[in-house]
Amino acid sequence: MEYRADAFLPLHKDTFHILVSLADRDRHGYSIMQDVQQRTAGKLRLSPSTLYAAIKRLLEQGLIEELAERPDPDHDDERRRYYHLTPLGREVALAEARRMEQLLADARACGLLPQEA
Repeated sequence: MEYRADAFLPLHKDTFHILVSLADRDRHGYSIMQDVQQRTAGKLRLSPSTLYAAIKRLLEQGLIEELAERPDPDHDDERRRYYHLTPLGREVALAEARRMEQLLADARACGLLPQEA
């Protein structure tokens, strides 16, 4: 079954943060949690149960995939699972970013937020 990116929108905030975390490199679960916490300056902390439930859903939806190969097996814990953003996942993350960008433009246009300089 083939999906259009818009069919997934709007994304839950946790889902979007996970996709953003995987946009620049492959990561294991704990690294995703750390990245999200760092990117949000500690405002969003994903619990392991929240993260792994989201990862399971993203895998089922085809937005991410588990890597068969490990980045550096000699310096890594073999229990870690690494995840990669699929082309559909990247398309969905981009569509969500554009959707949010339009919301911000609308907020500026109606005076809710100041105009950008």
